[in-house]
Amino acid sequence: MGYLLMAAPQGAQGGGSSSLLGMFLPFLLIIMVVYFFMIRPQQKRQKENQRMLADLKKGDKVLTTGGMYATVFGFSDDQNKVILKISDDVKMEFLKSAIAQKVS
Repeated sequence: MGYLLMAAPQGAQGGGSSSLLGMFLPFLLIIMVVYFFMIRPQQKRQKENQRMLADLKKGDKVLTTGGMYATVFGFSDDQNKVILKISDDVKMEFLKSAIAQKVS
C-alpha cells in the first residue's frame, strides 16, 4: 500500500509572530463582520421590542404575533401578562411577549 506523506516545507522558520498574525487576521475580520452585520442589529431590535413592551399602556392598539389586532384593556397581576380587548365583549389574556408591535 502506498501512503501519502505530507511534510512541512523545510527551510528557515523565522518570523513566527507575523505568520501567526497572518493566520488569525482573516478569522478576526470574519468575526467582526458577523458581529456588526448580524449580532448587533439583532440586539438593537430586541432592546427596542423590550422598550415597546415596557411602555405599553391602557388603550394602545397592538398587533399580536398571531396576527390579531387588539386594544390593551389592562394588565394582569402577573407582570408578564396583558389583557387585550378584541371586540366589545371579548377580552383575552396574553403574554406580553405575544405582542409584535404597536399600531398607530
